Amino acid sequence: MGDPAGVGPELCLRLAAHDLVGDLSNIAILGNARLLKRVSESCGLTIPDHVVSWDEWSHKDATTPDPPVTIVDCDDGLAEVMNVTPGRIDAACGRAAFCYIEKAIQAAMTRRVAAMVTAPIHKEALALAGVPFPGHTEILAEQTGTKNYCMMLTSDEITVSLVTTHVGLCDVAGQINSPRILDVIRLSDQAMRRIRSHRPRLLACGLNPHAGEHGLFGTGEEEKLIAPAIAAARSEGIDIRGPLPPDTAFLPAEREKTDAYICMYHDQGLIPLKMLAFDRGVNVTLGLPIIRTSVDHGTAFDIAWTGKAAPESLIQAVRLATLLANEPQEQGGD
Repeated sequence: MGDPAGVGPELCLRLAAHDLVGDLSNIAILGNARLLKRVSESCGLTIPDHVVSWDEWSHKDATTPDPPVTIVDCDDGLAEVMNVTPGRIDAACGRAAFCYIEKAIQAAMTRRVAAMVTAPIHKEALALAGVPFPGHTEILAEQTGTKNYCMMLTSDEITVSLVTTHVGLCDVAGQINSPRILDVIRLSDQAMRRIRSHRPRLLACGLNPHAGEHGLFGTGEEEKLIAPAIAAARSEGIDIRGPLPPDTAFLPAEREKTDAYICMYHDQGLIPLKMLAFDRGVNVTLGLPIIRTSVDHGTAFDIAWTGKAAPESLIQAVRLATLLANEPQEQGGD
């Protein structure tokens, strides 16, 4: 359900009423049932009538079929969460969001669900709650014991994978190295083979302006770190070009011959992704032993509980999770 004060609860309700549900076995919404009722009344939406506790749902007899949509009421400090104000950063919401994530990971790891799809959380609310992770990706990696993982955002228009994620720009260069870049290239190649069903064409961006201009800008990251990773990937049969200057890598002519980009830092990849497919992109965490997808946008506090939230990104996230769940799962890192 994501952060209770954001658009996540409304998006879950809109998903539950969408025609897509008829194409799936079932959907479980992990969150707060009474808060979802409050949001449904605020937004004029119908709420699913099948509600069970987390304990009941997680221990249910596997031979008994689930209904199309189930609200799984999680023990998140109900009274505290019920008092939240929509659109306001709140430690209680951070604690609740973390609770839902933990339970979803548990459900996926025990194969109670085939995949988990996450609504947006707020990083400041997590921090106020004392959660020592900057976002979903890091939580998932820690709780699944995954070392080699990366964030990919994909859409029909453009797909990007990130070598570094939630770090300050001043720290990016220090976190880039050839083994990490090669890991991201491999994970992206494997994922795109599953998503696109063909050998993908990858493109790696440089870190510096003009891809370093042969050492003129930066400290030789392109020559010392990025190019060797690309060469190693090519020796493994991966189709990858680069490093290309970031300011021209996303031009239409380049996008036509690129299935996925390997980007060195967060905004290098997310600016073009959100410019081209803001409401249609899907966030995928690669390398995990479970399937996890997510919306590609934030909590949108300015429209929380107003009935204005667009569910397209969540719907696409569910579609991709379903596609991946119906194919052989690549196991995650060590």
